[in-house]
Amino acid sequence: MYTKTVLTGAAVTALLLTALMAAPAAPVTPVAPAAPSVAPAGTALGACGPGRLCLWPKPGFRGRPWTHELATTDIDSCVALPPGTSAQSLANRTGRPVTTYQSAECGETGEFETYPGRGTWVPQTAYEVRAFKLWER
Repeated sequence: MYTKTVLTGAAVTALLLTALMAAPAAPVTPVAPAAPSVAPAGTALGACGPGRLCLWPKPGFRGRPWTHELATTDIDSCVALPPGTSAQSLANRTGRPVTTYQSAECGETGEFETYPGRGTWVPQTAYEVRAFKLWER
């Protein structure tokens, strides 16, 4: 059975607060909010800058990611990953919803899933992602 894990910005904040409350008193080191490092089951979140969609070829944000910026990606258009490649983990920091597709043509006959754009990290997709669409809010 497959268990889907999606971390939104609010969930990441809650995890960080829980970890801070449970930690013994120690000197505090500032941490950039854009790169939280707490995730379920010991998975570190992949680095993905604001305004970007980041897709990793392996689960757990491993491998060299493909990154797409909102400024250079057409809205409501199917964007295929390079031929013969796929992604198995992603982070959506575009501020817009993104739908990922099993099909390289964004066909809805295969698997597809839409993720919110306010800081969503997915360490393991339910299928190999071969294309995506960014949506208007």
